[in-house]
Amino acid sequence: MFAAPGAAGERGTDPKLPGTMCRRVLPAARADGITAYFCLSHPENPIYAFCRVASQEPVMANPEENQQAKQPTSGKAASHRPRLIAAALAVLLAGGGWYWYHHRSAAAPDAQGAAAGAGARAPGASGPGGRGGPGGPGAQRSPVVVSTVARRNMDVILNGLGNVTPVANVTVRVQVSGPMLKVLFKEGQMVKAGDVLAEIDPRPFQAALDQAVGTLARDRALLENARLDQKRYRTLLAQDSVSSQQVDTQDALVRQYEGTVKTDQGNVDNARLQLGYTRVLAPVSGRIGLRQVDPGNIVSTTDTNGIALITQVAPIAVLYTIPEDNLPSVLRRLNAGEQLPVIALDRQARNKLAEGTLLTTDNQIDTTTGTVKLKAIFPNADGMLFPNQFVNVRTRVDTLEDATVIPVAAVQRGQQGTFVYVVDDNNQVKVQNVTLGPGDENRVSVAKGLEPGQHVVVDGADRLKEGMTVETVDPAARASQLVPASQPRGRGRRREGGWGGASGSGAAGASGASGAGGEGRRHHNGASAAAAGGGAPAGAAPQRPQ
Repeated sequence: MFAAPGAAGERGTDPKLPGTMCRRVLPAARADGITAYFCLSHPENPIYAFCRVASQEPVMANPEENQQAKQPTSGKAASHRPRLIAAALAVLLAGGGWYWYHHRSAAAPDAQGAAAGAGARAPGASGPGGRGGPGGPGAQRSPVVVSTVARRNMDVILNGLGNVTPVANVTVRVQVSGPMLKVLFKEGQMVKAGDVLAEIDPRPFQAALDQAVGTLARDRALLENARLDQKRYRTLLAQDSVSSQQVDTQDALVRQYEGTVKTDQGNVDNARLQLGYTRVLAPVSGRIGLRQVDPGNIVSTTDTNGIALITQVAPIAVLYTIPEDNLPSVLRRLNAGEQLPVIALDRQARNKLAEGTLLTTDNQIDTTTGTVKLKAIFPNADGMLFPNQFVNVRTRVDTLEDATVIPVAAVQRGQQGTFVYVVDDNNQVKVQNVTLGPGDENRVSVAKGLEPGQHVVVDGADRLKEGMTVETVDPAARASQLVPASQPRGRGRRREGGWGGASGSGAAGASGASGAGGEGRRHHNGASAAAAGGGAPAGAAPQRPQ
C-alpha cells in the first residue's frame, strides 16, 4: 500500500490516505516470502493496510509497543477464565452431592447392621450370638419364620386343564328360500326355544297354500259325486237294470277320487308347512351370537353360515383331562353313585369362576398323552363361564381325616430326598426326612416323619445347616420393618444432618453464595468493586459481565 521506511520501527505514511501514520504490529507471513506487517492507521480512522519492508526478517525496534498491543487479547481471555473455573466447580459439586444423596442412605443401614454384628460378636457379649449365648462363642443367630405342624382334614384334589364347552351349539338356518324381511333379535341377547328370530317374505308360500286348498276342494266334490253315482248303480244292479261291469267301474272311480283327495290334502299340509318356515324360530334356548344376514338379502337353504349361532350357556359343560393313574380313584367314586365336586378357576388359577359336579368320563384313554377326558357340568347362572374359555379345574376325589399337615413352603428337596428343617425348644435346627401325601396349592399332608406340634421352617431355610441356632421371627413384625421400594429411605437423617432446611430457602442460599462468589471473581479481574461489596440478594442469579 505504501513504501515503509528503511529503518525498522520507523513510521510511514499511506499514499492513498494522506496525513495518516501507520506503524508495524502483529507480523504476518505472506506467500511471496516478503515479511508483511499489519499497519494500524490513525486511532480515529481504524483502517488496516499492508506495509512492505525491504528486509526478510522483521526487526522489533520497539518491543514494548508490541507487548502493549497484545495486552487487550490476553486480558479478555483472562476475564473468561474465572467463569469457566466456577462452572466446572459447580458441575463437580452437583455430581458429588447427587452421589452422596443416593448412596448415603444405602450405606447407613449397612453400617448399622455391621455395627450390630460387631457388637454381637464382641467378646463377652451376652444374648443371642454372643459368647455366653446359646450359639456358643462367636456364633450368630439366623432369623427364620416357623410354622406349627397341625392335624386337620385334608382334601385330595386332582388338578386338570380344560375348556368350556356349551351343552348345545346350534347354527340357525332358513328352511325356505326368499327375501329376508325382518330380523327380530338383538345380537348377544338370551333367547328361548320357539322365539321368532326372523321373517321371510310369506306371499309366494301363501299363494301356493291357497292353490292346494282349492285343488283339494275340487277333488273332494268329485269324490262325493262319484260316491252318489256308486250308490245309484248298486240300486239299479239289485233291480237287474244295469250290468255289474258299470257298478265295478263306478267303484274304481270312487277309489280314484279318494286317492286324489289324499294327495291334495298332503299338498295343502306341505304348503302350510312351507308358509310356517317363513318365520324363523329359535331351536334351543341360549345366547345368540352375531347375525350373519341383514334384512333385504335373499336367503337360501344352501347357505352354510346360516343367520346366527345359538349356544346354550346355562347349564354349561367343561371338558378337561387328568392323568390315567388317577382314573381308578375317580371311577371308584362314580361307580358308587357319589357326586364329585368340581371347581373351575381362571387361567392364573387365582379366581374361582363356578362350582359344579363331575358328569362322566370318556370311554378310552388317549395313548399319546396318557390322559383321560372328564366332563363336568356347571349351572352357570351368573354366566361367568364362557364357551371355549380356558380354565383350571380341581376335582375333589377324597378327604383324609386327621391328617398331619404342613405348609408347602416348608418342604425342601435335596440329594437325601424330601426333608424339612425342624426347630426344637432350644432354637436349634434339625434336618428331618419326610414322606409326603396328597396336598393342594398351600398345604401338603405328611404321611411319615413329623408329629403335630413340631415347628418347621417356612422362610429363611436357604441359610440353615444341621445344628445351627436360629431366632424365630414373627412374619407380621418382619413385614412391618421392611421399607417399601417406592418410599425414599434416609430422608429424616438428611434433615437432621444439615439438609433439613426448606427446599426454597436452601436453593436461595446456594444461589446467593454462587452469586457472591461470582461477583468477587469479577472484582478480581477488574470489575466494579461496588458490585462485589454489595452482594446479590438471596436467590438472585449472578449477573453476566458486560
